[in-house]
Amino acid sequence: MATPAKKFINNPNDVVTEFIEGLVETYPGLQYLDGLPEVKVVLRADVSAADYDKVAVISGGGSGHEPAQAGYVGEGMLTAAICGDVFASPPVDSILAGIRAVTGPMGCLLVVTNYTGDRLNFGLAAELAKTEGFKVETVIVGDDCALPPPRGIAGRRGLAGTILVHKVAGAAAAAGLSLEEVAAEAKHASEMVGTMGVALTVCSLPGQATSDRLGPEKMELGLGVHGEPGAAVVDIQPVDVVVSHVLQQILSPETNYVPITRGNSVVLMVNGLGGTPLMELMIAAGKAVPKLQLEFGLAVDRVYTGSFMSSLDMAGFSISIMKADQSILERLDAPAKAPSWPVGTDGNRPPSKIPVPLPPFQQNKNEESLGRPQELSQQGRILEAAIEAAATVVISLKDSLNEWDGKVGDGDCGSTMCRGATAILEDMRNYYPLNDAAETVNEIGSSIRRVMGGTSGIIYSLLCKAAYAELKANVQSEVTSKNWSDALKSSISAVSKYCGARAGYRTMLDALIPASRVLEEKLSIGEDPVSAFVLSGEAATAGAESTIQMQAQAGRSSYVSAEILASIPDPGAMAAAAWYSAAARAMKEQSQGLGIVIR
Repeated sequence: MATPAKKFINNPNDVVTEFIEGLVETYPGLQYLDGLPEVKVVLRADVSAADYDKVAVISGGGSGHEPAQAGYVGEGMLTAAICGDVFASPPVDSILAGIRAVTGPMGCLLVVTNYTGDRLNFGLAAELAKTEGFKVETVIVGDDCALPPPRGIAGRRGLAGTILVHKVAGAAAAAGLSLEEVAAEAKHASEMVGTMGVALTVCSLPGQATSDRLGPEKMELGLGVHGEPGAAVVDIQPVDVVVSHVLQQILSPETNYVPITRGNSVVLMVNGLGGTPLMELMIAAGKAVPKLQLEFGLAVDRVYTGSFMSSLDMAGFSISIMKADQSILERLDAPAKAPSWPVGTDGNRPPSKIPVPLPPFQQNKNEESLGRPQELSQQGRILEAAIEAAATVVISLKDSLNEWDGKVGDGDCGSTMCRGATAILEDMRNYYPLNDAAETVNEIGSSIRRVMGGTSGIIYSLLCKAAYAELKANVQSEVTSKNWSDALKSSISAVSKYCGARAGYRTMLDALIPASRVLEEKLSIGEDPVSAFVLSGEAATAGAESTIQMQAQAGRSSYVSAEILASIPDPGAMAAAAWYSAAARAMKEQSQGLGIVIR
């Protein structure tokens, strides 16, 4: 038996009323008419019909598309928004109440999305208002480009392009234009914009079970903002492919939905449908702009990215493209105090990217230290083998580390470590000065710092910088096992100093501290250095595995319950033990193969 979708609500029948109450508490510039729950109207707190000397711009429709339409009530945009129940057109009486509340002698413009219920209810309300003496004009917005040109009377659906029409109409009204002029500008804007949506999931209505018509590997092209079926269900595609398809559909000369041709200027809106992370919306925007410029020959004058007209919790996005002449750009750039309209831009933007500043040239580095040596010394060969073994084992553990980290952290330990290890392998083959151990450690830190984000990246950077400082200060010519032991000890001290971690805190130090202790102990009693390193690697592995018995006291794991931690080792410690022990084994194999005695 299907169960209702999980939501943070009370009674499903009260969601719109409680949304309005929360909205006006959040934004003091908004009010609502005291007729809830039957009359659900949000209006500007600074406007009353008795003395309002500008054209009122009113819109509305079914709720569930937030921030549309109530989030666009404010100076420079809508004067009032009429809210229906979820996905249901508002009743005539509510619309008429909104008209009465904000319409003065200049009259009002109704901006209506092209759905049968909205057209009928707003249309009847307009006619009733006219009989009461109000001047009313109506503009219908149908910007959908997903479906073939309709043969019947339904027409194209109203989608996120409606928000751009709101902005044009609101700015025209704020400039003091007459009702006829405001309506003309809004109608012109509505004819210049086209929209198409795509989604990975359908939305779930409050109190109802979520539809499962889209399988886990499918996406839908051209579905409506109420979850109604679109043009096609297809296999999930990379966003590059999806964006190209959407742009081609909107700008198709065959349908000629929008009068946009090469050489025109356009406005781009990438709109989240409620369940799409901003990261993914920005990726779509970043792909759409160059495609519009290079493939379609268009000048992209403005870009708006965010959630402007959602479909509850639908995972998807829509793209709107509006032909932008100078008058439309001026309206879009005009000031607005609506809470959900983004901060505008005048289009005068600096270059998107500038070069990364380079560090000052270090005069004390000799020529060999600036790149990979033409011929490796014996020490250089051992160092290369150790680094390669350490990085390779980290890459092989990516999925396991991510799986562990997904249960006790944020799930990216393996991916982060893999990025660092991959960069180290690539940089080592290109320019690591392997005959200089100290400088090589320093370069490893630079590789890590460049590609590894988050806490892991900075911790490993600290490790390398402390080891480099120790080796640089105390190594005369060839690095000895004692020098490496001291460097490891200094690295652990640096991490402990800045991160606050100690032995038993369930961190990577629970692998490195036992390794350091065993290495120092074995070397101090005259143990063969190769055996000492191998034994210290075994100690690192044992230390990492022991974290399964520890209660986390640092990092994201410290927020996880003891019951969960008791079944999973610390991913960071396991990664550290893996690369350390792999490096120790590689050193043993390489030294034996070359017949080298490690000091």
